Amino acid sequence: MIARSSGMLPRSTVTLSPINLAKGHVAAPRSSSKLLNKFHRPSRIYASGNESSHTSFNISPPGDSNALWSDDDVLEVPSLRDQLYPRPSPFITTNNFGGGFVSNDDRVALTALRFASSASAGASCMAVDSDAESRMNNRDSTDTNYNSDLLLQPMIDDEVCIPLPTWAFRAGARETIYMNPKETKVAIVTCGGLCPGLNDVVQGLVKKCTDYGVVDGNILGIRFGFKGFYDKEHKPVVLTKQSVDGIHLEGGTILGTSRGGADITKIVKQIDIQGIDICFVVGGNGGNAGAAAIQAELARCSVPCAVVGVPKSIDNDILLIDKCFGYDTAVEEAQRALISAKVEASSAFRGVGIVKLMGRQSGFIAVNAAMASGMVDICLIPEVPFKLHGEGGMLSYLEKVLAERGNALICVAEGAGQDLVAKGEQKTDASGNPILGDVGLWLKHEIKKGVKDVDIKYIDPSYIIRSIPTTSTDRIYCKILAHNAVHAAFAGFTGVVVGLVNTHYVYLPIPVVIQAPRTVDPRGKQWNRLRSSIGQPNFV
Repeated sequence: MIARSSGMLPRSTVTLSPINLAKGHVAAPRSSSKLLNKFHRPSRIYASGNESSHTSFNISPPGDSNALWSDDDVLEVPSLRDQLYPRPSPFITTNNFGGGFVSNDDRVALTALRFASSASAGASCMAVDSDAESRMNNRDSTDTNYNSDLLLQPMIDDEVCIPLPTWAFRAGARETIYMNPKETKVAIVTCGGLCPGLNDVVQGLVKKCTDYGVVDGNILGIRFGFKGFYDKEHKPVVLTKQSVDGIHLEGGTILGTSRGGADITKIVKQIDIQGIDICFVVGGNGGNAGAAAIQAELARCSVPCAVVGVPKSIDNDILLIDKCFGYDTAVEEAQRALISAKVEASSAFRGVGIVKLMGRQSGFIAVNAAMASGMVDICLIPEVPFKLHGEGGMLSYLEKVLAERGNALICVAEGAGQDLVAKGEQKTDASGNPILGDVGLWLKHEIKKGVKDVDIKYIDPSYIIRSIPTTSTDRIYCKILAHNAVHAAFAGFTGVVVGLVNTHYVYLPIPVVIQAPRTVDPRGKQWNRLRSSIGQPNFV
């Protein structure tokens, strides 16, 4: 094979080893089988989506040469560096604009809390050695000869229960880069549903690539999702600093988007034919699963192209990451809908406002919009089952609220109560997501039928929220994510996503973040804060 002009070694030098997944393969660097033992991990980690997802993965066991954990207990990420020539960063002359550079030895802690026991608030994800916990709790007060490490460490946070190593690689610009900017060709693709911030990320990627020295004409925008790589009717468009100027003020994505159905083999063929060196994928769980499959096929075919993801989820359901871009904007706009529904309900005799918000499997928007508005009486999310009728049911509590206040406001996530709403065979969309029953209209009908003399005001602002421009906090966040994605690619990383973890930006291997959707923990602090704030009982 002939090396590409962007500074790549011959393709035959690939040293990536695949991690076997239930669906596709993702390349990861070889690492030592010697692992720290203080994390009592299972012999194999299985993390599969439920029946609502087509994504299913299992990660190699600790001790395997393909494991994601290394000797210093860091979450390893794949790299193309063995195929690339190192060179100094173009930002060295300014010391990265005065801010300095990130070291490859910098680490970010993946776990911010250490719980004393499983009884601690928010510790529901701890897998505790019960004997060790009993010995610690019953020890003599003068006894200091015990080891709290006998208790298994907490898993990620109070919404996620997956064993992880201690550290992740810190994101940011490196002094040494592994691609020649003047000869590097870049592709950018947006996938999945709309989300505030897509244009912001596209703009950030283009501008930072240009700052590195990528020449005009070498940054391509792929049209309408993954199919745009090979769709003859919608060919890629050239993106420049000038062409993306001001697009962050608009909602949606200038590139267009679509869900599912892409041919990975055709995509990789086009990446090879067009000489694309870096592929940025802006998408959610499905989009990043596609990115993982593309990276795996690139590795199998010895096509040297860095694949870097910017995780997008308006539902905020990407594992490990503090928050996804667009989420703050969604919560802000959602609470506006709640306030409007409250005005409508309070202006009617026994008025009941119902607002249905996004959240297929994760109720983060509903929980935080309800908390922010300060007006919600009942919040229903997918993670917490509820019943309508009988003692302790939601309708009896609604009657109580109406009797006390004269009106009520209900916030419901779109995936809530599907066990009550869904009828017949479960169908899926192009991305493999379940086609949900309309819980909002169902709830309106059931309340009308079960509660006398109510005036119901129903609002579904979902598409309005998805299509708006970002708030200032999201706009800044999108820019930082985009810049760090570009830094990752030029540093030679591949098969990674960039995200905020414990308030620091990190690089994470794609398979880790797409194992399953991140969800609200019914026993965690976030749900507890809302319930204690609005006084909502359990409707079970």
